[in-house]
Amino acid sequence: MSGIKAVFFDIYGTLAGFDPPREDIQMRAAEKLGFILTKDGIDAGYHIADQFLTRQNSSKPVRTLNADERRTFFSQYEQLVLKGAGHSVELDVAEKVWKEVSKQQYRLTLFPDVIGGLSRLRERDLIVAVISNMNQTGELLCDDMNLTGHVDFAVTSGETGFEKPDSRIFEVALSKAGVLAEEAVFIGDQLDSDIRGAQNAGMHPILMDRYGGHPDYETYPRAVDMDTAVALI
Repeated sequence: MSGIKAVFFDIYGTLAGFDPPREDIQMRAAEKLGFILTKDGIDAGYHIADQFLTRQNSSKPVRTLNADERRTFFSQYEQLVLKGAGHSVELDVAEKVWKEVSKQQYRLTLFPDVIGGLSRLRERDLIVAVISNMNQTGELLCDDMNLTGHVDFAVTSGETGFEKPDSRIFEVALSKAGVLAEEAVFIGDQLDSDIRGAQNAGMHPILMDRYGGHPDYETYPRAVDMDTAVALI
């Protein structure tokens, strides 16, 4: 990739994951309702459920849903996680599992390879930033994720009012970085919100496939961790 001046990253699934890991959270919650899940099954379920999340954000962002709508959405989301893990359940059962998930203490935390990868990019005088569908300001997101000082800035849907894959959130980030779309790379884990969104904005997409959901993907470059992502740029 020649002429690249900026590299943008998604957060969830790309730079950060759950602590404790999402499979531990789901296994504990499902066991309360009598379901036994495996890590591979949970990964497959999240692969399906996150596509559902992208479709929801494209029509009516989750951050704008009222309490009843959020309960229904997350019950359906959990239903898809369970389905991918091999358990087809009614929505009311899925809601009970989701309530057990919600009772647990967990947080988003950076993957171990992130800070080193970001540092290598910045050493090459590249602008490094975040574009995320998070309902908070970019400054607060950087502070919460311990990214302050490791990225130049973050742009969020909560701040801009636009959700990926809407090209306008990408355009806000490009303007803030002072670069053209063809001078920028965007790295994310979702085909619709991240890859299609970056493509529509004229950027160079890279798929981050940490959980192996797209082993045969060839449309754009594919990375499985920060080392392979940095090597592609």
